Amino acid sequence: MAEAATRKRRAGGRAANVDRRSRELFKQIPWRVPLNTDRPTEPLDEAGVEAIHDGAMRILEEIGIEFLNEEALEIFREAGCKVDGTNVRMGSDWVMEMLRQAPASFTLTPRNPDRQLTIGDGHIVFGNVSSPPNYYDLEIGRKVPGTRAQCQTLLKLTQHFNCIHFAGGYPVEPVDVHASVRHLDVLFDKLTLTDKVMHAYALGKERVEDVMEMVKIAGGLSEEDFRATPRMYTNINSTSPLKHDHPMIDGCLRLVRRGQAVVVTPFTLAGAMAPVTMAGAVTLSIAEGLAAIALFQYVAPGSPCAIGTFTSNVDMKSGAPAFGTPEYMRATQMTGQMARFYGLPMRASGVCAANVPDGQAMWETSNSLWSAIQSGANMVYHAAGWLEGGLIASPEKFVMDCEVLQMIQRYLEPEITATRPEDIALDAIQEVGANGHYFGIQHTQDRYESAFYQPFVSDWRNFEAWAADGEIWTAERAHRLYKRIIEDFEAPPLDPGRREALADFVERRKAEGGAPTDF
Repeated sequence: MAEAATRKRRAGGRAANVDRRSRELFKQIPWRVPLNTDRPTEPLDEAGVEAIHDGAMRILEEIGIEFLNEEALEIFREAGCKVDGTNVRMGSDWVMEMLRQAPASFTLTPRNPDRQLTIGDGHIVFGNVSSPPNYYDLEIGRKVPGTRAQCQTLLKLTQHFNCIHFAGGYPVEPVDVHASVRHLDVLFDKLTLTDKVMHAYALGKERVEDVMEMVKIAGGLSEEDFRATPRMYTNINSTSPLKHDHPMIDGCLRLVRRGQAVVVTPFTLAGAMAPVTMAGAVTLSIAEGLAAIALFQYVAPGSPCAIGTFTSNVDMKSGAPAFGTPEYMRATQMTGQMARFYGLPMRASGVCAANVPDGQAMWETSNSLWSAIQSGANMVYHAAGWLEGGLIASPEKFVMDCEVLQMIQRYLEPEITATRPEDIALDAIQEVGANGHYFGIQHTQDRYESAFYQPFVSDWRNFEAWAADGEIWTAERAHRLYKRIIEDFEAPPLDPGRREALADFVERRKAEGGAPTDF
């Protein structure tokens, strides 16, 4: 402990140097929507895909899915499905007919049309951490309940980093704002602090309707404009095993009827909420996801839908969820194969079980992110800032994750593998020959600034240079960089009239009571 304290004091004495270096050296990759041209990893053979498909169809036909939503039950009855209380059994032919109506890709257009995203067609986009109730940073030094100010900090990081493409759910739950009006305050912050794609929690009528109206106001959209193309999305989880609850289905039905996008992501933990075998867990997850997507396609044929995967395992010693494990990676890859089998875009996640932004946090998150690449995922939730299995949001972890995301996006750039004559570089090879070096030749000089990825958190100096500059560990560098980003943050432009209209809407809905709660 004494050694750690000494190191911390020594690092603190070099704060000015780190801040100066951050200003001088931090350079982002440009905004773009990456295209993943790698062949996906496919651990299942043809018989394996058929086995999981057959298992999912048998679950839907013989066992059924519980829908705790009366409107959904009426729709299933109308469609000819077998409804027994809350249990719904549906024929495989009907399910496949519904899935054929779902688009293989769609766009999401936020208030800034330059931030439009393609979901599908080989594209992959990354979103911020969503929904942790707690917050941790090095300055606080402990886990604390989230606040609106901390939520705003993470939204500013979401806007700042070009490698973050969409704003997911609340990056930390602001528990200092009452749940009845929390969605109003956070969506106001989202729409004013960012200009990226918006998310609504599908938690019943009021929240979803309010968010749709706020997205319309911020974008200056008529109802016709809003319905013409997806402007926002929601993500729902089934209540595994084999259950969809009332408010999430209600919210999704409201969204698809107005042309907005829905992502259905069963949360299946093998050994707890799903069979202990990964094939069994994936099969259960596929059945739960397809049941809801089939419902939405029946109600709104062609509505934009994606299937998500959140299949991992538990620690069999403690029962705690584990992420970034070999099993998690394989489950993600397997789900990618099934998503392609059904012709649906897919969502994955960048997750870990670590409690602080340390080595464990980064290797587990890196495993998760690379499994998303390998699986051909199109949308990656929780890609920056996630800790403790989703119970903590951390700004240091957010910055560290963005380093990984930038490296992944650089990896996906076609320029790296270009094979034009100037890339094969025979003239340069001939010029240097067997006894020279490439540092000073013109071929290198013309390209040295953009030839290789340049980090903003990683420190590539040798030990002596690093030690002479204060022995500052990665999380501390990330802490100081995030502080610098927040200090210099400027909100993206928003028409003053729209901002005023948003504020008026929020105040009116607060006066009306916002959304009902149980407390």
